[in-house]
Amino acid sequence: MPNSTEQNAQYFLDLIKKSRRGKLKVYIGMSAGVGKTYRMLQEAHALLRNGVDIKIGFIETHRRTDTHALLDGLPLIPHRSVFYKGKEMEEMDLQTILNFHPEVVIVDELAHTNIYGSKNEKRWQDVLDILNAGINVISAVNIQHLESLNNDVFRITGIEVKETVPDSILQQADEVVNIDLTADELIARLKEGKIYDPTKIETALNHFFKAEKILQLRELALKEVASQVERKVELEVPKNANLRSERFLACISSNHEIAKKILRKTARLASYYQGKWYVLYVQTSAEDTDKIGLAAQRHLINNFKLATEFGAEVIRVKSNEVAQTIFDTAQKHNITTVCIGKPHGNFWKNITGNSLFFSLLNKVSDTDIDLVVIS
Repeated sequence: MPNSTEQNAQYFLDLIKKSRRGKLKVYIGMSAGVGKTYRMLQEAHALLRNGVDIKIGFIETHRRTDTHALLDGLPLIPHRSVFYKGKEMEEMDLQTILNFHPEVVIVDELAHTNIYGSKNEKRWQDVLDILNAGINVISAVNIQHLESLNNDVFRITGIEVKETVPDSILQQADEVVNIDLTADELIARLKEGKIYDPTKIETALNHFFKAEKILQLRELALKEVASQVERKVELEVPKNANLRSERFLACISSNHEIAKKILRKTARLASYYQGKWYVLYVQTSAEDTDKIGLAAQRHLINNFKLATEFGAEVIRVKSNEVAQTIFDTAQKHNITTVCIGKPHGNFWKNITGNSLFFSLLNKVSDTDIDLVVIS
């Protein structure tokens, strides 16, 4: 009975917190120049005309004439000046936003990395603080900044995006709006000087702004927003009690690149199916801290941090029986899908003689657990 009472109390407390929390609206686009900032400012004017207490927390117009003109008449929260490496720079003033406590605040460039010494490392963390204070936020981000798509974006563009936003931020959004243009329209805007300074146009056309790359990024953006709509339906439409709840287990090693790919792919699966997920690291005797380099240890810790940001629960187990440990963990946590790397590379050869995949496959064959192999 006490457990039931505690659960009911916790559920009610969660409802209270949710009602007090601000709402989040995110504009997403396939690249710079599609019009996310322009649309946010248009919405700000519409809200202002309707008597809403809205303020601009931070906006980046990139000196685009049409966009910059929309700032006229909108109340701006002053930025804070920060001296960094001998230069005076401007950052969003989180504390002033919290002090002003507007009904709605516009916060651009969700993936931005704050200057060293700021309260939070990333702007999306600032947004979480603002939401938790009960302030509604309208923000924007490009699809290439979504963390779980990092590998896909690199494959498409050849550019490794350093500033990323965890998928969990979009999952928390109450509304996600895709600002869409065709590849031809976007390239035309670029040539007209509406995106970058004229000196940068030719370089952009020869690199990032190629039609085939834009089309692939556009597809990613459209799929992401479609996924958000499906997620909203899942949350608002009563679920069939007979359907099993999807739970995922990502199995990683100290191999940095393979581990990151497994994490991102599993995060996408868990996000799509609205399932809880875990990350399992089996530390064998071959992976004792005195047998792997400091760089590998550092990468491992970073991957644990990345998994946590994705919303996963990290499990660490010391064992030389890798397949058995994976199977036992899957059984314990009612896992429906186990995700592992393709059975190749020195890690698997050294500890299992390439038998991990087949051993694990044999163990799950008589269960309802699916096994997904990620290349």
